[in-house]
Amino acid sequence: MERKIQVGEKNIAIVVYKEKRILELYGDEKLIGSFKIALGGSPIGDKDKEGDKKTPEGKYCICTRNDKSKYKLFLGLNYPNLEDSQRGFQNGLIEEIAFEEIKKEIECRKRPDWSTPLGGAVGIHGGGNQSDWTSGCIALSDDDIEIIWEYTKMNTPVEIYI
Repeated sequence: MERKIQVGEKNIAIVVYKEKRILELYGDEKLIGSFKIALGGSPIGDKDKEGDKKTPEGKYCICTRNDKSKYKLFLGLNYPNLEDSQRGFQNGLIEEIAFEEIKKEIECRKRPDWSTPLGGAVGIHGGGNQSDWTSGCIALSDDDIEIIWEYTKMNTPVEIYI
């Protein structure tokens, strides 16, 4: 179920359902398309730290766009978000200074530090959707990421659910 953005159609948003392995694309709160996805190699549960191969859950937005990715196209998410970094700080994974820096970056709508023990460089990209293979990203077929790329821009909201 795919179609081009109609005149006046805006407010693009992405909703991901991990358990169903589906990414839904919305415009003006109307479903534009539904796409099969692959997730991290250990998809059950929320992402806690670098290397856990989990795909995060929560509210994010697109904070980077890379058209030179080895996975066709890459839409980076602002993981870790404020909730992820608070949890990481409370669990002793990051120091207060790292938490405050991530908080500041999120408030300024910038890409958070992707080099903390919480991990980073989580995004939506191509490369295939046949099985869970990523390090925590959301993978689509190369044809499908081209469609998502066309509709999205910086700060497009992305909600990821179980």
